This record gives sequence, C-alpha cells and structure tokens, in this order.
Amino acid sequence: MLKLIKNIVVKILLIPVYFYRYAISPLTPPSCRYTPTCSQYTIEALKKHGPFKGSYLSAKRILSCNPWGGSGYDPVPDPTPKDKKTDRKHKNFNYGIIRHTHSSGIFRG
Repeated sequence: MLKLIKNIVVKILLIPVYFYRYAISPLTPPSCRYTPTCSQYTIEALKKHGPFKGSYLSAKRILSCNPWGGSGYDPVPDPTPKDKKTDRKHKNFNYGIIRHTHSSGIFRG
C-alpha cells in the first residue's frame, strides 16, 4: 500500500516536469550546462529514489545550474542498499564462541 502511494506521489511530481519539457522548453534556446538535462535528471531521480530524496536531488541540481555552478556529466547517483537491521544485543557475539580469560591471564576457550 505504501509503495502505491509513493508511486502516485512520484507521478504527480512528474506532471510539472513533463509540462516544462513539452510546453516551455521548446520555446527557449538550449542552454543546458549539464548532461543529462535538469528535467531528465529530475525524472530519473524521482523514479530511482522516490518523492523525498528525488525531490531533494532535483532541487540541488537545479540550484547548481548557474554561472558559478558546475557543468558537464552529472548522472543521478544509484540508490545505496539499505542495511539490514542488526540486533544490537547480539552485535558483539562472535558466532557462538564466547572467549574468557582466567584471572591468571591464561586463555581458556
């Protein structure tokens, strides 16, 4: 259910981008500093990262598109894999082996 809501929000956020690409962009001369263009970057970022991180990446990219910003090839970063949650109680457990030292300092396994 949550994934469905996420997809709907992404599609809603893509409407203004597609409007810009097909209605406004053809009326202006090409002046893109980056490859892929900011609109293509936004589409890819929203589809790869979802509405929150995708919007953040898009805003960051659009704000850097100025005379003092960068230029060149700037792809959307790949999503980082989510770490599996570990049980903190057993984090330092070494595969079932608990090692003790005797008070004399001699190791006893």
